[in-house]
Amino acid sequence: MTFTVYSDSQGTERIFPFDLVPRVIPAAEWTQIERGLIQRITALNLFLHDIYHDQKILKDRIIPPPYVLSAKHFRREFMGFNVPKDIYVHICGTDLIRGRDGGYLVLEDNLRCPSGSSYMLENRAALKRAFPQLYQGAGVRPVDGYARELLKVLQYVVPKNFRDDQPNVVLLTPGVYNSAYFEHSFLARQMGIPIVEGRDLLVRDARVYMRTTAGLTPVDVIYRRIDDDFLDPSVFRPDSMLGVPGLVHAYRSGNVSLANSIGTGVADDKVIYYFVPRMIKYYLGEDPILPNVETYLASEPQDRTYILENLSKLVVKSANEAGGYGMLMGPWAAKEEIEEFRKLIIANPRNFIGQPPISLSRHPTWCGEGFEGRHVDLRPYILYGDKITVTPGGLTRVALRKGSLVVNSSQGGGSKDTWVLHGDE
Repeated sequence: MTFTVYSDSQGTERIFPFDLVPRVIPAAEWTQIERGLIQRITALNLFLHDIYHDQKILKDRIIPPPYVLSAKHFRREFMGFNVPKDIYVHICGTDLIRGRDGGYLVLEDNLRCPSGSSYMLENRAALKRAFPQLYQGAGVRPVDGYARELLKVLQYVVPKNFRDDQPNVVLLTPGVYNSAYFEHSFLARQMGIPIVEGRDLLVRDARVYMRTTAGLTPVDVIYRRIDDDFLDPSVFRPDSMLGVPGLVHAYRSGNVSLANSIGTGVADDKVIYYFVPRMIKYYLGEDPILPNVETYLASEPQDRTYILENLSKLVVKSANEAGGYGMLMGPWAAKEEIEEFRKLIIANPRNFIGQPPISLSRHPTWCGEGFEGRHVDLRPYILYGDKITVTPGGLTRVALRKGSLVVNSSQGGGSKDTWVLHGDE
């Protein structure tokens, strides 16, 4: 099991560290998490449909329009486009942490190409082999149906012009040098579908085909692990060597489906994250079951003043970075780094948010010579097809360095198996 850490001077590819102590979540606690995640993805999907159609939430000033219209991943090219089955986010990984009162808070939503589900599955397989009797006696809910459920979702969202009995589904990867290539190949193998690169696909007459030794095979659904910018050089970045020329035309023509849909990135912009509780209230008429972390917007004058005056006390994040990049950990940052972020915020306030440093909950972790507490978070995986399902578990990420709050795999973090218990055990 490998993951690429680009900042690692000892080599980019490394074994993904796995801790042997599972994280255990009681059934009642998980029920609350599940309800909150279903509520959240429902509201986010309604938001995406709205902003690419009538934009009622903007007209009603629930969200100031400039925040959405200036978002890096807002795709004007898809205004008025009806995505298959009206589902924008088919696969979501939402990062959760525990607050001081023991309740869960949402740290961020990952709606573009969320990663980590393969590590959830491999962690479970490893622990079942290592401690079979402990696992069987604990009453743990299984996660090994994830790939099967994911395939069902992909088969459900067939394009509007689909006429055959069985859709042809492929997984589109940037290639072997991508940090999550292990996951791409693992999931394709688990689902029994081809894994392809952009050069393996071509578009003819607004239809997508896969090159095979037997000739061209039509492709109906693409589980893409490539960001929008690189999908189609004829529409987005012309220098992209990863995508497929003409893919967007085929998508708009109703001849192929993409999971997740193009344009979902606007909803995992960290500035838009601030407004998700308002979305839930606006679209569903409900209070959020899982609240956000307290957040300040650098583009709001009052918030910006507070952020700039308290940089040494806050965590500052770039709106569209992921994997722990583009982030200032104020209490632990050098003066030079703080001043650099000050200049960046002043130059482009729309691109930054501030949050108080949350002391992530800790979990016993084997540290070579004994057990010590290490900070953890939780990324459950939500699938949206004919119904919404939340895999009972998820990826518990752990900060392996003592005192560190950064659990991201790309920053050298590790992971644990997550045990959700049956019933009242």
